[in-house]
Amino acid sequence: MFAWVSENLGTIVISVVLLAIVAAIIASMIRDKKKGKSTCGNNCSHCALSGSCHKH
Repeated sequence: MFAWVSENLGTIVISVVLLAIVAAIIASMIRDKKKGKSTCGNNCSHCALSGSCHKH
């Protein structure tokens, strides 16, 4: 088991780092959603969904 871990240590480390980055991005998106922030740019005058996207 230790030999397998030592042979694949680089892959394991990179996978853990990528997983942490993805988790941080998802957590940030969830926090922004709860705060009511949007990534659309808030130019609602040109948006077809302007009535359902933002609460006024």
